[in-house]
Amino acid sequence: MKTSSGRGSNSANVRRYNERLLLQALRNTELASKADLARHANLTSTAVGSIVESLDRAGLIEYSGRRLDGQRGQPASLIRLDPRGAFGIGVRLDRTGIETVLVNFAGDMLARSGIDRVLPHPAVALEIVTRDIERMLGLLSATERERLTGIGIAQPFNLGSWLRELCLPGETFRAWDSTDFADALGHALSLPVFSENDGNAAATAELFYGHGRRCDDFIYLFLGSAIGGGIALDGDCLRGASGNAGDIGVIPVPPSRLPSAPRPDGQWDILLSRASLNALVRHLHYRGATADNHVDLQACIERRLPAVGEWIDDCVEALAPALRATLCVLDVPMVVIDSDIDGGLLDALVERLAATMAANAPEARGTPAFVHGTFGPDAGAIGAATLPMFFNFSPRRAGVKPLEAKHAA
Repeated sequence: MKTSSGRGSNSANVRRYNERLLLQALRNTELASKADLARHANLTSTAVGSIVESLDRAGLIEYSGRRLDGQRGQPASLIRLDPRGAFGIGVRLDRTGIETVLVNFAGDMLARSGIDRVLPHPAVALEIVTRDIERMLGLLSATERERLTGIGIAQPFNLGSWLRELCLPGETFRAWDSTDFADALGHALSLPVFSENDGNAAATAELFYGHGRRCDDFIYLFLGSAIGGGIALDGDCLRGASGNAGDIGVIPVPPSRLPSAPRPDGQWDILLSRASLNALVRHLHYRGATADNHVDLQACIERRLPAVGEWIDDCVEALAPALRATLCVLDVPMVVIDSDIDGGLLDALVERLAATMAANAPEARGTPAFVHGTFGPDAGAIGAATLPMFFNFSPRRAGVKPLEAKHAA
């Protein structure tokens, strides 16, 4: 039985919750004294002292200097997360690439590998990912490997859908819809694997290591080959019944007026057909520009080709009302936007979107703060690596449906 707070009805669960609460405080503040932690968690100094000793024995924290809290008494010892306290490996599977990263407990990326190409068949992808993970495991000492919390997989659900809108081949992607990649990877490596929608995974990284350290509630948008999203509420990621909460990409929108855009079958199109990097690439190709990979695409953006401006106009025209409708339901104070590509694109989108939203705000309704995401093109992979650590160390995880964890047989 659990209490309504999710802390648990027995002392072991309460203590575990308080340990996670102190770890979260250290993520938010980076350095803190025992007195700071007691104030944050509303616990007695004695209770905090006992928990800190336990976290120290577990190797999750370390002492880092001293600070004089006041004019009298001994300087207070300062505590921070031990970066070597835990590790996570994350794999982002996107329609146009694969990225694998190794992350430590402080959120630092220790290693990265990736390919920039259309996602191959699942069997080929499994070989690539298994090889990359085994190489990263080789970077850890035997002691550090014992502190690996698991492997996270972040991928769009329904990879075989919306291929016409994204101008992608069908046969390879439809094979993904009948493949449980997390299960296959878990069996290949004999390690626990956590699987999540890529938008939710990236939003989890933002909660754990980014803007979530200062704000518990926000909408997260990621502009990749399609547009993905996640919703942070009360310091946790809202998943929904099927894990697709925050999937803003399938919101109905009017058809694009760009001559490069395919015509929808019905009256409405969906947002990802207009607000996605694939839509930008499609329009650049239509205008005669070369944009066959991320390097080409970023070069087009940095050159400020007219076609890029035309696409931004079309993207904002579709995204602004979709986002306004989402805000009417969620009422959050912040929108975090990140992307696989920058080169000035994020600045232009954030500026145009904020201005359009403000100019068209309903009476008695304001406009949220628009901020850049923390991790850029690595957001999905870092989000995947964060999944096992969020599951093991977040106080919010205790009171909600846990992330799906698949363990090798």
